[in-house]
Amino acid sequence: MTHVVELKATARQVIGKASKRLEADGLIPAVVYGPKFESLPVTVDRREFERLLHEASVGSTLVDLTIDGHGKAVDVIIKEVKRDETRGTIQHIDFWAVDMAETIQTTVHITYVGSSEGERAGGVLMHALRELHIEARPKDLPEHIEVDVAALNVGDSLTVGDIVAPAGVILLDDPETTVASVMAPAVAEEEPVEVGEMAEVPEVGKESAADSEE
Repeated sequence: MTHVVELKATARQVIGKASKRLEADGLIPAVVYGPKFESLPVTVDRREFERLLHEASVGSTLVDLTIDGHGKAVDVIIKEVKRDETRGTIQHIDFWAVDMAETIQTTVHITYVGSSEGERAGGVLMHALRELHIEARPKDLPEHIEVDVAALNVGDSLTVGDIVAPAGVILLDDPETTVASVMAPAVAEEEPVEVGEMAEVPEVGKESAADSEE
């Protein structure tokens, strides 16, 4: 069963560039939409949403969204969080209204667990993927998928096909896609020593022709 969090929202009339004024009021502009939900601009409290992000995952946490004046709460997932490139502050949120009876396609983060045999032997663990594409009903969405790398030795790799998906979850990535691998430690190549031309040293007791002519 996926983790469910609650959040309140208010329908908004201010849209476009004018919505930047909402930041001063401690609000974040957002939109709720879905195949069976008409697009609706809303706002959410900035502090409340930032607090929610500490226990929620984009794309996989089910949110019970209560919208002022719209009666029953809407089941949504956080589809996208847009941030200011300079300040890193949240600028806009997309909420995807889901049908609890139908499957959806989304992404979930990979959590790597264990210390690999290869690392203990001096190898380097490489993470080729950070998230997986999945299909599941909203109630079956996992917060993340654990990938155990403990058994990997130097030269070994783990693919999507090696991962056991949680109940009700279908992995959509190519089964042959590498998820993690252990590489042999890099060996620094020694630079060849350049041997310069050796100067001719006259034998002891012999003078050069030039010296004898003087």
